[in-house]
Amino acid sequence: MFLSDLPLLPLSIDVETKRVLKKSTQAHRALAELKGIAAAMPNPNILIDSLVLREAKDSSSIENIITSHDELYKSHIELYGFHSLAAKEVQQYSQALMYGSERVREQDGISLRTIEQLQRMIIQNEAGFRKQPGTVLRNEATGAIIYTPPQHPADIQRLLFNLEQYLNEESMDSLDPLIRMAIIHHQFESIHPFYDGNGRTGRILNVLYLMKTKLLHAPILYLSRFIIQHKAEYYRLLQEVRLEHTWEEWILYMLTSVEETAQDSIARIHAIREVMQSSKQSIRDSFKFYSQDLINLLFRSPYTKIELAMDALKVSRVTAANYLNTLAENGILRKEIHGRTNYYVNDLLFEILARP
Repeated sequence: MFLSDLPLLPLSIDVETKRVLKKSTQAHRALAELKGIAAAMPNPNILIDSLVLREAKDSSSIENIITSHDELYKSHIELYGFHSLAAKEVQQYSQALMYGSERVREQDGISLRTIEQLQRMIIQNEAGFRKQPGTVLRNEATGAIIYTPPQHPADIQRLLFNLEQYLNEESMDSLDPLIRMAIIHHQFESIHPFYDGNGRTGRILNVLYLMKTKLLHAPILYLSRFIIQHKAEYYRLLQEVRLEHTWEEWILYMLTSVEETAQDSIARIHAIREVMQSSKQSIRDSFKFYSQDLINLLFRSPYTKIELAMDALKVSRVTAANYLNTLAENGILRKEIHGRTNYYVNDLLFEILARP
């Protein structure tokens, strides 16, 4: 595919077919329900922290960065060091996602500077946007070149400036925001502006755009799980748009990913709320040290430890250890000992987040 085949936005063709519009309505309905349920959570940060890590794990696994839920959550509560290189890379993605969310809230927009910083945080290098030719996309099995993205830095910059304008100026066309998100994602991945980290950066852009357009108020919709389950279809449709301009199937794929992911997230949120309420009632009825801060601590991550309880509850080490050990002795938490560190595991939350 040549550069001339990669159009500037907005598209010059009508992509709002009957099938697309019908699926868009269904995706909006699921997304609105998700937004409402999340807003009703007593502490939305509990939900954000838990789901951000899940998305970071799934998005990284698309790039063959594989970590278990167990080592991921253990690494998440460590102040220094990680349980594996893969867990470290997942944490970098998580941090980039939270950074991008804050930038959207502050700026009410998505700048190229923010996009470049997202990739820098994910990859941990200073290479920035591509400046040298030679980048091609190959078939992993055969090594054959399947796509050559724009090569000249001036062309990359021109396409990126156009993409930035399209991200932030809704007046450029009258398309539904979810349809625009599908087009933006395809354009970003086709520009392929970085030497590495394009996929992960592009998947963060999806949720940031939904926040920018007010379809979500927090980063709680993550499409990576859907892409993992339909990975071959994802790459096939990306390429078919480049070669055949078959936008309808691609947009339907992305809208379906929004709808099904929102439905999955809704089910997980309901399950988290039920377990949280049950645990809250059990601790309140049985222990004098019950507090909402304690519940928040136990549901921000499946794993916690004494130092985190000290900080969250503003108590001494002895008191924090007594609280957590008491909960473990009564089956509300499970205690694990690794070296000199005691971990306290909320198994019910872990099972909700770890299930396929």
